[in-house]
Amino acid sequence: QVQLVESGGGLVQPGGSLRLSCAASGTMFRIYTLGWYRQAPGKQRELVATISSRGSTIYSDSVKGRFTISRDNAKNTVYLQMNSLKPEDTAVYYCNAPRDGGYYVWSWGQGTPVTVSS
Repeated sequence: QVQLVESGGGLVQPGGSLRLSCAASGTMFRIYTLGWYRQAPGKQRELVATISSRGSTIYSDSVKGRFTISRDNAKNTVYLQMNSLKPEDTAVYYCNAPRDGGYYVWSWGQGTPVTVSS
């Protein structure tokens, strides 16, 4: 049973930065493409960044140039460095392993909330 534990969220002012972490247990972490998702209040969950097993990255237009996804396979951890945060980045952030068609591999963790507000 894979467990995902997200951390690093919090309250930050517009223009600030946060670094999120997601640790996974019980899986061959390194073989998967990993992704960060977010879900804002009243909205559907959206995929904002992915990193392949080889380290190739893709970002949604809404975060491109501001967020950076990275991974440490030795620690079974994926990170999301978020810079130049905006109020519209406010959401609960989750990690998972995305698949084609909007599917994902593992059960969701509890997520980590990010609030961008002055």
